[in-house]
Amino acid sequence: MLSVDHVTKKYGDFLALEDITLDFEAGVYGLLAPNGAGKTTLINMLTTLLSPTKGEIRWEGTDIFALREVYRDVLGYLPQQFGYYRDNTPQQFLRYLAALKGIPPKRGEKRILKLMELVGLSDVLNKKMKKFSGGMLQRVGIAAAMLNDPKLLILDEPTAGLDPRERVRFRNLIHMLSQNRIVILSTHIVSDIETIASKIVMIRDHHLCCCKPPQEICSSLKGRIFEIPAAGKPDVPYQLLSERQSPEGGTRLRIACKTAPSGAYPAEPNLEDVFLYVYDQGEGVSSVYDQK
Repeated sequence: MLSVDHVTKKYGDFLALEDITLDFEAGVYGLLAPNGAGKTTLINMLTTLLSPTKGEIRWEGTDIFALREVYRDVLGYLPQQFGYYRDNTPQQFLRYLAALKGIPPKRGEKRILKLMELVGLSDVLNKKMKKFSGGMLQRVGIAAAMLNDPKLLILDEPTAGLDPRERVRFRNLIHMLSQNRIVILSTHIVSDIETIASKIVMIRDHHLCCCKPPQEICSSLKGRIFEIPAAGKPDVPYQLLSERQSPEGGTRLRIACKTAPSGAYPAEPNLEDVFLYVYDQGEGVSSVYDQK
């Protein structure tokens, strides 16, 4: 188990995160928040790149900074942008990383071949990576993070810049890798985690907002999500979440409000609704909506 116990991080007078407490067990955790909310700061502490200002992070009950290389042996990490040698083939690159990790050559070679098959790149094992697409490079990155068969896999914005097909492939791969290990996936793209995350972690105003299953988070807005023709104006306080084309033609507004507006259609809440509501990215009378 990975435990974050009352962790605060400050940079001088700037407060990045305050009093964060979380427990991670086997499964996929989606760390969902807008850019600048503190996701990368938390990731950097979990990977020991930063130390908490206050609090403690423990692996199996022991502080990760005291464990040192013992913790790094169970950790796999894919940063948002990872460095690689453009003229290297995946096999050359992964051999180099395996040597840095202290993996014996014979075991490393077997592991590389197995991982390249897992990420669907066996046919380009000896092709230079400078010819790879963004999605192919990310799959090499996953293989690199999995070299030591980690019990904890941390991925920071792994689908940024990928096309829809590669993002679907990536989600399927993450779901497969989550068996018997903790996977923490940091993102601001809701669709990346809506179907694969066992729990969603949301951070707002430097504090933990929630850590719950997606269904439970969505149910918090049950009976409060509606769609209304764009030509109409809601007759109750509301928050505009998004706009979409209706099957009948024309545009509908997707809104959140406590009571149903006249002429509105009830809608089932989804994770995108929750994201937009929590981070107040919609327009409308959200200040009135938040009143008790």
